[in-house]
Amino acid sequence: MVVGIVGLGLMGGSLGLALRGVPQVGRIVGYDHDPDHCREALELHLVDAIVSWEELKRSDVVFLAIPVEGIIEALRDMTDISPGTTVVDLGSTKAKIVENIPKKIRKNVVAAHPMTGTEKFGPSAALANLYREKIVVLCDLEHSGDIQRETARALFEAIGMKIVTMDAHEHDRHAAYISHLPHAISYALANAVMAQEDAENILILAAGGFRDMSRLAKSSPVMWEEIFKQNRDNLLEAMDHFEEELRVCRALINGEKWEKLRDWMEEAQTLHDIL
Repeated sequence: MVVGIVGLGLMGGSLGLALRGVPQVGRIVGYDHDPDHCREALELHLVDAIVSWEELKRSDVVFLAIPVEGIIEALRDMTDISPGTTVVDLGSTKAKIVENIPKKIRKNVVAAHPMTGTEKFGPSAALANLYREKIVVLCDLEHSGDIQRETARALFEAIGMKIVTMDAHEHDRHAAYISHLPHAISYALANAVMAQEDAENILILAAGGFRDMSRLAKSSPVMWEEIFKQNRDNLLEAMDHFEEELRVCRALINGEKWEKLRDWMEEAQTLHDIL
């Protein structure tokens, strides 16, 4: 089959590398608005060729590895694809995407979110094993066609992913806590430190804990602005709950209730019994 990838950054580029080892994939073609991304993708062998939008739509499978608004715009321009084409979107939020899929091609589309990534972006950030042993969430599968469901499952399994299914709205609420809130906290931590410390002290004193906590703040602000916008209500709810826990911690420290503080921290450690 011919696989087309729209968006040749971290996610799309890594997908191109991962699919090279899949027997049923014969050719991988790419499309990106950024000429530099197209050039890099060819140089790094992320895709076999860069093609026009119209040619890419003739692929057997099309992966949309672009921001949510771009995915919605692309889907609106795909109403002329073949009934047998499989379109897989990799958007970080799902509800708005599935609500905006044109009815004519609803069965063509599989809404997916691979739970993977790094703080780096662009074609040069692509990793061949980015998807291996990671979870991919497939949403509202009952609205996708039989061929499309089978094709998406087969390709994700072939690149080593573990499949989970859920409702798009349920996904977005969970993602707010597990993915989007940690990014917001990381940006906030970085700004708080930068406002109080000079660069020299940060370099001298920043150890593993700060580096781990602030790493996500290196992620693309353009991409995360859109994710925060798309999942605004769920993220604000997650922030409310986080702020409440921070107030509990502050009150225990302020009141010198050290045993209760230790209990509070031990309760948090139960998370790692799950992970």
